[in-house]
Amino acid sequence: MLSMERDMNTPLTIGALARREGVTAEALRYYERLGLIESSRRTASNYRLYDGEARRRLRFVRRAQELGFSLTQIGEMLSLHARPEADMSEVKVLAESKIADISAKINDLQRMKSGLEALTAHCPGHGLIAGCPILNALLKEDPE
Repeated sequence: MLSMERDMNTPLTIGALARREGVTAEALRYYERLGLIESSRRTASNYRLYDGEARRRLRFVRRAQELGFSLTQIGEMLSLHARPEADMSEVKVLAESKIADISAKINDLQRMKSGLEALTAHCPGHGLIAGCPILNALLKEDPE
């Protein structure tokens, strides 16, 4: 436990942090410009150094991205986290909004899948391309 705690407090350069966390240095610079993470200081050679807090925030960013949150939404959550007096309902609203977005995307994907299944059901899978029901359906004029 002590070695892990010491490890989190050992500052890392941008390259070392990027390798450790599986992101690019360019992504770290971008997150820094957005205010999602910040370097703790710079070396005499002007290298950025990142402390344990920056690493924790980077992990937060990556986990939130995996759940589909935008960088703007992630920034909002980090801002709320920085205000202990804030009400957690704001985070729940963000999460519920993300759930609604995901549900809408699932519905769109199911609609697309059904459309493609219908088209492929009419395709024999052999013969001249001119008779392809998939291409013909996609090329068909819309009724006016």
